[in-house]
Amino acid sequence: MGFSTKQTQALRKDLDNSRVRTREVNGRTLSYVEGWFVISEANRIFGFDGWNRETVESKCVLARENRGAFLAVYIARVRITVQSHGALVVREGHGTGEGRGSSPGEVHDLALKAAETDATKRALSTFGNPFGLALYGSGKTAPAADAVQEPSSVFQSPPRALPPDDTTPIPRPSRYYGRRQDVVTRDQAQARQQLKDRPSSDTSIVPDSPELLPGKIDKSVLTIGEPKRLRDKDHLRFVASQPCLVCRQLPSDAHHLRFAQPRALGLKVSDEFTVPLCRDHHQQLHNAGNEVSWWHDLSIKPLAIAKELWSESKTKVRPS
Repeated sequence: MGFSTKQTQALRKDLDNSRVRTREVNGRTLSYVEGWFVISEANRIFGFDGWNRETVESKCVLARENRGAFLAVYIARVRITVQSHGALVVREGHGTGEGRGSSPGEVHDLALKAAETDATKRALSTFGNPFGLALYGSGKTAPAADAVQEPSSVFQSPPRALPPDDTTPIPRPSRYYGRRQDVVTRDQAQARQQLKDRPSSDTSIVPDSPELLPGKIDKSVLTIGEPKRLRDKDHLRFVASQPCLVCRQLPSDAHHLRFAQPRALGLKVSDEFTVPLCRDHHQQLHNAGNEVSWWHDLSIKPLAIAKELWSESKTKVRPS
C-alpha cells in the first residue's frame, strides 16, 4: 500500500451526510454525491498533482431530434490514476449521461460531460466512503446530529407522513425545481378541492387565460408556484404572420425565447414569449447556442417585442 497514514485515515472516514443529494427518478428516490465534490475530495486526499483522470472511451449511443428538440445519450469509461509514495493505483468506472435542449451542440456537450462525471464518481468510489461508496451498498451514511432523517438508499423510499401545515421545501436538484414531492402532491390535491368547492362566480383559482381548460389547475397559486406557461395557438399564428425581426421577410416561424422562463423537461416557455423569425434565421439561432448573445449582437430586444405582440394579439377580435 503506497498511501500515507494521513491518506489512509481520510479514506476510512465516513461520508458527511450533508453532502448526499437526492432526486426523484421514475417514482424512486436516488441518492448521490455531486461531481465537483468528489473531485474536490480527490484533490484534498491525494493532492492536486497526486492523481489523474483520463477519458478512455466515450460513445454517443442515441441522438434524436423532434421538432427542434434534441436528445443525446452518451456512455463513457474513465480511468483514475493515483500516485503515492512510489505506488501507482489505477481504477476505472463507466457512466452514462443525457442531454436535452434545442441546440444540438449544447445537448451533445452536456450528455458527454454528464457521462464523464458519472464514470469519474464510480471510479473514485472504489477508494472508499469519502467518495460515496456506501451509497452503492445499503445507501446509508452517518446522519448529522440535527439533520432530518431521510432514507438515502438507491431503492424506493417508504412514504412519510407530512404535517398539514408543513410547506418547507427541501432543496434538491430535480424536475420539480427543488420542491419536495409530497408537498407538490398535497398542494395539487388542495387546489383541486378548492376548484370543486369554489362558487361559480369565483375566478381566483382559474384565471381567464388560454392554457387553463375546465378542471385544470393554475400551478402558480401553489405554495411554491411554477411559472405560467400559456398556450394560445391563435397567438402563435398571429406571430408567424409577422415579418422576420432580422430580415423582414415572410413567411416566419413563431420562435419561443428560451431564456424568458426557467427550463423544464420537455416544456417550451409560455407562448407569450414568442417572436417571428424566418426559417433561415430561426435555424441560425438554434445553432448559435447562446441565444442572449445572438440577440445582443443584432441589437434586438426580443422580450419587449414579444410583449408588444402579445398585447396586440389580445386586442384583435378572435374568431368564435
